[in-house]
Amino acid sequence: MIECKNLSKVFNQFTAVDNLSFVANKGEVLGFLGPNGAGKSTTMKMITGFLQPSSGSIKVCGIDLFDNPIGLKNKIGYLPEGAPSYDEMRVCDFIKFIAQMRGIPKELIQTKTDEIIDRINLEQVYYQRIETLSKGFKRRVGLAQAIIHDPEVLILDEPTDGLDPNQKHDVRQLIISMAKDKTIIISTHILEEVHEVCDRAIIIADGKIVADNSPSELENMSKYHNAVTFEAEIEFPLLSEIRNMSCVRDVEFDARRKKTTVFPAQGVYIFDEISAFLKQHKISVTRLTMEPGRLDEVFRNITMENTDKRQKEAVR
Repeated sequence: MIECKNLSKVFNQFTAVDNLSFVANKGEVLGFLGPNGAGKSTTMKMITGFLQPSSGSIKVCGIDLFDNPIGLKNKIGYLPEGAPSYDEMRVCDFIKFIAQMRGIPKELIQTKTDEIIDRINLEQVYYQRIETLSKGFKRRVGLAQAIIHDPEVLILDEPTDGLDPNQKHDVRQLIISMAKDKTIIISTHILEEVHEVCDRAIIIADGKIVADNSPSELENMSKYHNAVTFEAEIEFPLLSEIRNMSCVRDVEFDARRKKTTVFPAQGVYIFDEISAFLKQHKISVTRLTMEPGRLDEVFRNITMENTDKRQKEAVR
């Protein structure tokens, strides 16, 4: 559904996107992750035809951007960063205007508008001017205009930015419900969102793809993958015993929070051994969990490693 090959964007002497290649398939929610300035929004703008690439090719639903830009844009719903709109317009008028611009037949515009207002929960601001809306409601209006024409491809730049927890939940459920028959790309800084809605995540740093994995595969790269964490009063000699177990690689102890994390040796499952040790020594545990891995740690390691590498190359 989306095919990008050797995609680059250069602004004067600055390379914002550097030779990106990836494919996104139908029924897939692909997450773009990366630090600020990594090239996520620039890549999205190029896919939607908002920015012209310096080099490379883009196809959406088999349509080449350079051969048929209008045909490609008709296939896409786009929520840009900041959800720009016409502030002086009322919500209802803005959505009807977008419906008209998207080629929805005149006799269906009111029906489509009512459907999308209901779907995005905009009833209470239906007659309000957009400039009077909160940041969260402006974001929802932006999402409404992106999906009113039922596009095959959705490009959503920070779709839950500015929403409260309930609104974030609603938008994420909406994305999941639409994913069955669409291709969706979202950029986000919220790592829990990656778990909730994304089938796959691409991490971009300094304009390059530095990881392309499922959320679970990324977690598996974490040093906390299969680590066992427990909260309990424990004496240091017993911590030393745990550290010396053959199945244990390392132990972290947070004295203030009375929290211990035990790291397994490579590829070893240690939950049963640690649980048995705690029972054997009659240690009263308030919490005992096995961690899947921490996306934030993997994200930091991957992006910082790439930045350090670029800096070393620049010095050379």
